[in-house]
Amino acid sequence: METAVAYGAMKAGRVPFDPVAFFTHPRTILRLLSWVFSIVVFSCIVNEGYINIGSERLLCVFNKNAHACNYGMTVGVACFLGSICFLILDVYFPSMSNLKDRKRVVLFDLIFSGVASFLWFVGFCFLANQWQATSPDELPLAQGSDAARAIITFCFFSILSWVCTFFIHIMYMHTFLLSTPPTFSVVQYLNTLSHTSGMNNQQYYSFTNKNIIK
Repeated sequence: METAVAYGAMKAGRVPFDPVAFFTHPRTILRLLSWVFSIVVFSCIVNEGYINIGSERLLCVFNKNAHACNYGMTVGVACFLGSICFLILDVYFPSMSNLKDRKRVVLFDLIFSGVASFLWFVGFCFLANQWQATSPDELPLAQGSDAARAIITFCFFSILSWVCTFFIHIMYMHTFLLSTPPTFSVVQYLNTLSHTSGMNNQQYYSFTNKNIIK
């Protein structure tokens, strides 16, 4: 039986979805972790990140600096939405028949993971600095203390999850370009990535899992 292909990839709709292979893939696990971490950060800020000290005005627990709370909430929501979008794209990626679409997805994933890692790093440093500058007198009965510590902790965890996601792609590059020195080209990687698209879903995830573990 002939296999319909387009630009070296199986046409969309020909690849069955394997939930076990998908959810055990390292990239999917990291996406889910990033998703959970971002939920913890912005939900802690929304629920306990602001305190009321003898006035109607709510103040940020991080040294009364509204920019600190706004930054953490913005990055948290952005990465929450980004994680969902990339999870959906990961489901459909093996079925994409258009090579240009595959290139765009992988390149955007690389860029987003790198930017998210940087933003979480900045947020971790910023929030930790503001928390260190917060006087105990500013937080009667230690209001918001646990939430502030949780926010800083999960900012750090978010750095790790997004950095790992970014370097998974770097490892893919190295795997596909076995004899290429560290100065390999992203464009070359995107071109070689299409060779895995002829596999079915189980083969695709098994292939990438095996090469990550090596």
